[in-house]
Amino acid sequence: MSGTVTIPKGIPLKSTHLFALAMRHRSATPNVCDSYERLEFFGDSVLGLVVAQYLYEHHPNWDQGLMSKAKSSVVQEAPLAEIAKKLGLENCLELSASEEVTGGRQRASILADLVEAVFGAIYLESGLEVARWFILEQLHPYLMRISSGDVNPDDFKSKLQEIAQSIWRKTPTYRVAKELGGSHDRQFIVEVVFDNEVIGEGRGRSKKEAEQAAASEAIEAIRRHMKAGQAQG
Repeated sequence: MSGTVTIPKGIPLKSTHLFALAMRHRSATPNVCDSYERLEFFGDSVLGLVVAQYLYEHHPNWDQGLMSKAKSSVVQEAPLAEIAKKLGLENCLELSASEEVTGGRQRASILADLVEAVFGAIYLESGLEVARWFILEQLHPYLMRISSGDVNPDDFKSKLQEIAQSIWRKTPTYRVAKELGGSHDRQFIVEVVFDNEVIGEGRGRSKKEAEQAAASEAIEAIRRHMKAGQAQG
């Protein structure tokens, strides 16, 4: 990213220096401390605190286990990546040429990091209340989705297990096919296997995220197969 830094509309930040730092991937600088990683680390903690407080205050009848599941379903890669795209952060991201070529600008893990770095920057500039307001505004649709008690709307592993048990009376298994990237940007590729056949593949910053992505793909594959069978019948 070169030239004048423009902060997208709607982000309550005044410091172009902080915003530029929040948008700089470590591949774009020889010094990791000049990348967004420290801000992302800080913003992740701010995000966790804000969501935990929201759940505690708005769901007084939920126990620790339910709040933990709800928090995990909101504070994860997919919702954060969606927020990054809504804010247009992929257009502000500063990457190396090699990272650009490999699709880093659209990589969900990097987009999620950008959002957390922005949360951290807002806290540092304006404090917790402004950061809380912005975070809750961005997470509003996801928080509303779990308000009914459906705290695992994206728990595709459980859904796949239910489908597999109901149709075949068997349970799928998961295996790590590849590990990509360095320690700063680790990516796991996981396959979901049923009767020695790969029926889905997914990637994520953790094995759990990759397993969920693989299960989601497997569910879609099963639905397409069943729909095709119904059409032929």
